Amino acid sequence: MSISTPSPTATPARRHPLRAIVGIPFGWQVLIGLILGVILGLVAAQMGPVPGAGEDGGDGANWLTTTLQTIGSIFVTLLKALVPPLIFLAIVTSIANLRNVTNAARLAGKTLLWFAITALIAVSIGIALGALTSPGARSGVTADAAQASDTQGGWLDFLNGLVPSNFLGISGSAGDDGSVSLGFNALQILVISIAVGIAVLSVGEKAEPFLRFTGSALEIVQKLLWWVIRLAPIGTVGLLGNAVASYGWDAIGSLGVFVADVYIGMAIVLLVVYPVLLKLNGLSIGSFFRGVWPATSLGFVSRSSLGTMPMTKSVTERMGVPSHYASFAVPLGATTKMDGCASIYPALAAIFVANFYGVPLGITDYLLIVLVSVLGSAATAGMTGATVMLTLTLSTLGLPLEGVGLLLAVDPILDMGRTALNVTGQALVPVIVAKREQILDRSAYEAARRTSFQAIQVEEARAADGQDVATTEAADPANAAQDESDPADGERDRQPATA
Repeated sequence: MSISTPSPTATPARRHPLRAIVGIPFGWQVLIGLILGVILGLVAAQMGPVPGAGEDGGDGANWLTTTLQTIGSIFVTLLKALVPPLIFLAIVTSIANLRNVTNAARLAGKTLLWFAITALIAVSIGIALGALTSPGARSGVTADAAQASDTQGGWLDFLNGLVPSNFLGISGSAGDDGSVSLGFNALQILVISIAVGIAVLSVGEKAEPFLRFTGSALEIVQKLLWWVIRLAPIGTVGLLGNAVASYGWDAIGSLGVFVADVYIGMAIVLLVVYPVLLKLNGLSIGSFFRGVWPATSLGFVSRSSLGTMPMTKSVTERMGVPSHYASFAVPLGATTKMDGCASIYPALAAIFVANFYGVPLGITDYLLIVLVSVLGSAATAGMTGATVMLTLTLSTLGLPLEGVGLLLAVDPILDMGRTALNVTGQALVPVIVAKREQILDRSAYEAARRTSFQAIQVEEARAADGQDVATTEAADPANAAQDESDPADGERDRQPATA
């Protein structure tokens, strides 16, 4: 008779802390970044400036404020670095994708029409809120904060900006220390891209090698962009922390009515106008918001419509919009469709500046605000911030451009909401147009659900391999669920995941 000895209890392998952090869903990472940014910003504000640390020998930022500013600046710089090639490649490829579409002109026309309709509604809401609340007359900001923006957007500047100074739309400037910095005009790159795309269509079959190159290059740029997006939670800590440390809650309090007006206006457009438009077109409201959520949340964090564009395109296709149409409408919307930056915000900001300087606005002025919003939204060119659009509006109304400086303290906080609204609208219009043109896959739309960034990337990888993702999910829903819930798959390129 043998006596069996119990086997020792296996000790579970310890998980590396970094792997545990990466495994946190992307939505929670962003939320943690927001909270941490506010906390660190308040701590940095409490520490106060450092005497003698400034460039002129005066007070300078403390080490924590400098660190937060550096982190946020690096994140935004990385996004901006990818914007020029992204605009060019996405627009050229999207126009070329229409070569096999028989009703391409009608699709493009209806897309632009719906861009204008939603912009008209959004700017009307902004004007109504501004007229009711008079935000500039109820602010605690002083005239000392007034300063003109370095980037201005008069109509003449806007029209001149349409003409590229060179083929790449890139300009250089020399600093006082002899250094040379390069910048780009996103609007000029947009014009160049449209011209090249039309030329590709005209050349026909001979342009196929060029199209294969641009398509491959676009995939590479989008992959680089995904890597930058992975840094969004860290960037959020820096951006929000620096805003709180630099301006504190006093700035928000002094502009409280204006901030409330902007967010109330955006909430009305997002939660009332968009659902009404969906319902009027016979589309499920819940399916749309579940499907678009990854793009909306990413837009809130990145503060860049162009930076969010690959995600916006992915969720739009997941909601049943044909790829050939989404590839055209979404890049176009990322550069011209701005319900937050180009409609609600400039309308309220113009009214604020008029109130502050005691300039009465008449019906003609309000109509001019509407005109600028509907026709001039391309001036924002998909980048973070809406300063160009605001200066364009102020110059049209003849209001002091120094009024821009009154609102700079709260711009980062407002820009998060503005961009989230922008990207949501950029997905809404293709869905509505596809439905009205009877090219929307209703089964895919009705099945749209809130999902992870990981799952979207898995589907894109399958599509690149020639697989029909929608068919795969329909045939094997368990497999689709596994794609979304199995982050340990070594074959999968880990991408951000939202809660």
